[in-house]
Amino acid sequence: MTRTAIIGCGDVSVVHLEAVEALDGVELVGVCDTDAAALASAVERCGVAGFTDHRALLARARPDVVHICTPHHQHVPVALDFLDAGVHVLLEKPVAHRLDQAERLVEAAERSGSRVGVCFQNRYNRTAQTARDVIESGDLGAVLGATASVLWTRAPDYYRAKPWRGRWDTAGGGLLINQAIHTLDLVQWLVGDVVGVEGTASTRLYRDLIEVEDTAEMLLTHASGARSLVFGSLANVVHAPVTIDITAERGTLSFRGDLTITHQDGRVESVAERKAPSHGRSYWGVSHEALIRDFYARLDDDEPFWISPREATKSLRILTDVYAQSALGSGGSAGPERSGAAPPPLRLPN
Repeated sequence: MTRTAIIGCGDVSVVHLEAVEALDGVELVGVCDTDAAALASAVERCGVAGFTDHRALLARARPDVVHICTPHHQHVPVALDFLDAGVHVLLEKPVAHRLDQAERLVEAAERSGSRVGVCFQNRYNRTAQTARDVIESGDLGAVLGATASVLWTRAPDYYRAKPWRGRWDTAGGGLLINQAIHTLDLVQWLVGDVVGVEGTASTRLYRDLIEVEDTAEMLLTHASGARSLVFGSLANVVHAPVTIDITAERGTLSFRGDLTITHQDGRVESVAERKAPSHGRSYWGVSHEALIRDFYARLDDDEPFWISPREATKSLRILTDVYAQSALGSGGSAGPERSGAAPPPLRLPN
């Protein structure tokens, strides 16, 4: 029996609890949160011990696996404590709230004998898996580039309920690191590694309420020479469907919930996304359970989990460069750590 625990009993922990409950051979042995109400609710639902300190949970519940669903700035410190104890770690995105913290975790994970995974669950979507297979098959020829959009809405109460979401020192950013990061991850995973970034980010709607950005655009240059445009905003009046359109030499792939593959000869294929009941938010998708199930199935592998801290740092590196180019928080401590003026577009390592 694999003993597991969940650190952070906020919104996204719901889908982790659902996934754990659906796994055979896995026992939930504890939950942890510093918020008394959130902790009490989780304890009541799960009937397990509750803790306000993750180190107390580690010592007393002795989990084999831990799910970290805390605010972003707590991801790496908590993960390091569990890795030091030989516990496998599954992190919610982002891998960290700052690039230097992500690099600490990459080093620790690769030194550790434990598995470490990051929840970019949309890679497990049926549509994303099919698109990846089609691209790798070469049927559509070389990929030329992509466009993507995330046009969602957030009300002031979203930030007032949990102020950490609107602060640089706790969230590490806004739209890009919290919402659009999933789409950014899919673009770089499907089109290829990104070697150049030019972009801007700004706050358009709630300047008096939050420090972080709610709107951004970027031009990505991929290692293959392909280029992609990514646009996003939380200033929209509704949650519009996320879009990704990939153009190849002999066809296109278009994501609108489902996937449409259009061939140069006129053939059109449609791939429907899975539907699954969940108490989680609809825009989280349906693939958390698939990722979590796969993570547990690979615990005994010699190789790192395929969505490792190093892999998850790719999207963080891209958005961190956009933040730096935008000089967000300049003149104070609001923005990401840096010195001097905004640098020229970064050429990223492969």
